[in-house]
Amino acid sequence: MEDIARLAGVSRSAVSLTINDKPGVGPKTREKIFKVIEENDYQPLRKRHKGKSHYLASVTFLIITNHQGMVKSNYRSLPFFDNLISALSKNISAYGGTTQVQNIESSRIKKDIPALVKEGVLKNTVVLATDLSRQQVQFIKDELKTVVFVDTYYDDVSADFVTMDNFQGAYNAAEYILNKGYKNIGYVASDRNISNFQNRRRGFYQAMKLHKREILPEHFYSISPLMKGADENEIIDMLQKSKSLPDALFCEDDYIAVRLIKELSNLNIKVPDRVAIMGFDDIYVGQMISPELTTVHVPIHQIVNQVLFQLQEQRGMEHWQPQKCLVATRIVERQSL
Repeated sequence: MEDIARLAGVSRSAVSLTINDKPGVGPKTREKIFKVIEENDYQPLRKRHKGKSHYLASVTFLIITNHQGMVKSNYRSLPFFDNLISALSKNISAYGGTTQVQNIESSRIKKDIPALVKEGVLKNTVVLATDLSRQQVQFIKDELKTVVFVDTYYDDVSADFVTMDNFQGAYNAAEYILNKGYKNIGYVASDRNISNFQNRRRGFYQAMKLHKREILPEHFYSISPLMKGADENEIIDMLQKSKSLPDALFCEDDYIAVRLIKELSNLNIKVPDRVAIMGFDDIYVGQMISPELTTVHVPIHQIVNQVLFQLQEQRGMEHWQPQKCLVATRIVERQSL
């Protein structure tokens, strides 16, 4: 602590208060101390007490964009991703750390990642991995020393992952719909083939199977999960191709559900009287439509807390083993179902 105090130009007591998360030190001083700690890879001489955290001076949130995926260049316009970034920045700044957002295109991963590592940009990294394949995740894991992947996971990759429990959330959604008495149920899938949607589909179908129910082929639909830039004609085509609508529809995300409710309203098809709708993600837009959307809530702040815990432990624990964390979801009851 004396070395850190000398390098930061502060008192030893200021360093002690900062690393033990005690009041009495201003944000700018905390930031200066954490920067020195980070640059010199400070580790306490004694073993850390149980419950103490190795605070990070800076974290890079690496956004991997894909023009054919969910995370496009305008990702901040999507509430889920915007809330995730905001929650991460707020959490880190609360103890004097800083957040840097770095964007790269998925096709440039093998070129840009090594370059950013060489520049020292990716010391403590959280990767928004929504659209990443297991091969891309493995490459990034091999390149980065301290990294946590958020919003996806792969069973066969030894890395730190934190995401919502998509299987459990969709499983509970199916049971909720069935317990409401609906028997003729349809499924509106995303046309994006990412692990989150795959796990939601598995969970929903597993619950249906256990209750000896099935989704008829004519009641399985596939459309874009994005609101901006999506072609509304695909919903009209979907409705026209269906000989008869089911009594209830589960949508793989809220964007699909909101678009569907709007189009059904335009066609004078009442929700939930004629067809009930349920989504997944609990974005704020779901409360701005009529009827308000029944959905599956994703606890973003809990996900962010877990991401930072795993990132901190990677830095602070000598023999840390990769951890996959699935954060449970809950049903939000509103008027659309």
